Amino acid sequence: MMEGKGGAAKVMSIEGLWVSYGNQVILKNIDLDIFENDFIGIIGPNGGGKTTLLKAILGMVRPTKGKIRIFGGRPEDAKRYMGYVPQRKDVPQNFPITVFEVVRLGRYSNRGLGRRFNSQDDEATLEALKSVDMASHVDTEISNLSGGQQQRVFIARALVNDPKILLLDEPNIGIDVAIQKDFYEMLRRLNREMTILMISHDVTAISSYVKTIACLNRVLFYHGTKEISKEDFEKVYHCPIELIAHGQPHRVLEEH
Repeated sequence: MMEGKGGAAKVMSIEGLWVSYGNQVILKNIDLDIFENDFIGIIGPNGGGKTTLLKAILGMVRPTKGKIRIFGGRPEDAKRYMGYVPQRKDVPQNFPITVFEVVRLGRYSNRGLGRRFNSQDDEATLEALKSVDMASHVDTEISNLSGGQQQRVFIARALVNDPKILLLDEPNIGIDVAIQKDFYEMLRRLNREMTILMISHDVTAISSYVKTIACLNRVLFYHGTKEISKEDFEKVYHCPIELIAHGQPHRVLEEH
């Protein structure tokens, strides 16, 4: 098995990946190696294929060409290794389900629908909630939580089966700016135990927390670092971009 920086083992390999819907190409010739404990932030414009890439990794979208290998196997056979948090939808007011019940539902992927939960499921649920600092809310109805708290619960549900890879699609949507720092610090802590791929439009914020950044707009630009050239940005966003820096990098997109 190939090794990354510091001798980390490869957990995922994407080779020559194409995804098309009819005559429309969504992903074009994607090559990407991902290693144990990587924390990759994926940025790019709407409609650039970011969510499609995650779904292909999960086996929810079939490639037109190319292949994906996760721990040497097909995505369909590696689901037990992955946790997925899709873009958050608003939870209906007075939705009658508790935090504990939401997270425990994630155990169905292991046990199957119709089977009764047992003490191991309950223990795994509590541990997942502890990992995102939400164990004190086990009996709270999820509709009574803030957006940031709800997102922590959904991440706990993705963690309840002890995945090796965590896939996050815009996890900061609906989270108050004032508490985003704590949220990203939580993800950084989780990254000590697992590999994370995160889609986000918040370039400035994720650049402070992820280890590497990839740009995706059908074509992937990835150099295994957090450094992104002005030229790569303009290829991805198809518009002029001004780069400035005040201690930490800021990126300003001109109107387009």
